[in-house]
Amino acid sequence: MNLNHLPRRSFIKNTSILTAAGLIIDPLSAFAGSGPKVWTVGELMDLFISQVPNAPFQTTVDTLKAGTRDQVVTGIVTTMFPTLAVIKKAIELKANLIIPHEPTFYSGSDETEWLVNDPVYKYKVDLLAKNRIAIWRNHDYIHRMKVDGVQAGVADELDWNEYYKQSPVLEIPSTSLANLINYVKEKLGVPAMRYVGDLNQTCSKVLLLPGAVGGKRQIESIMKEKPDVLICGESNEWETPEYVRNAVEMGQKLSMIEIGHSASEEGGSEFLTSWIRKYTPEIPVTHIPSGNSLQVL
Repeated sequence: MNLNHLPRRSFIKNTSILTAAGLIIDPLSAFAGSGPKVWTVGELMDLFISQVPNAPFQTTVDTLKAGTRDQVVTGIVTTMFPTLAVIKKAIELKANLIIPHEPTFYSGSDETEWLVNDPVYKYKVDLLAKNRIAIWRNHDYIHRMKVDGVQAGVADELDWNEYYKQSPVLEIPSTSLANLINYVKEKLGVPAMRYVGDLNQTCSKVLLLPGAVGGKRQIESIMKEKPDVLICGESNEWETPEYVRNAVEMGQKLSMIEIGHSASEEGGSEFLTSWIRKYTPEIPVTHIPSGNSLQVL
């Protein structure tokens, strides 16, 4: 909901509902003539969550990892991973809210009890605290929007918007697996990718599953959609890659391209940057790619 483009009567009606839900602190602030709206971390979080079906979720990893909800946002950085380099760049930009897609503290749920005496963990925590940086992970919510924000962002990165129908299945112009791999490498800036299949196989029906959705979901999606090729972020070697290899050995027309987790979802962080510019234009926002920690020799 874009509150900036509502008629006054509709604005008051809708903001009354949002105020009751705790999403807006001052529903008439837009008419106060006191300059651009000042956003807190909590307000921005609530605004995004309000646009996600069936949210807020009772169980989610999308929680504050540093900072507080009542901090006034001076600027935002979106990224895949909140690396030390990203944090230091946010400090330079005077941005005090980082919204990463992935964990801050080295585990899916960002548990930190086992890290309390570790110097790497303590350095990161101290850097965030000293500079009053808030971190809100946005993983579950962006994936559960009416249109998966990550999937849409990756389709945009690949210049496949005309083929993307708000579904993981895309019909692209027919090409060989080898050409498709080279195309994805060039568009996403990835130096090398792993694959399963015949490089001469023709591909037109693509199953696009960024990130690491799990082998079972990947395989079930292949069974249901019957694509020519699965393009994913990553998969355990004993799961989907083995399934695809067996299918090829049986004579099926099927292949798999593994981009790498970071590169496969970076477009989702750029999607979030566009969302922030649209719904909270008062806040400066910068997308900083975190890159892949694993290098290729």
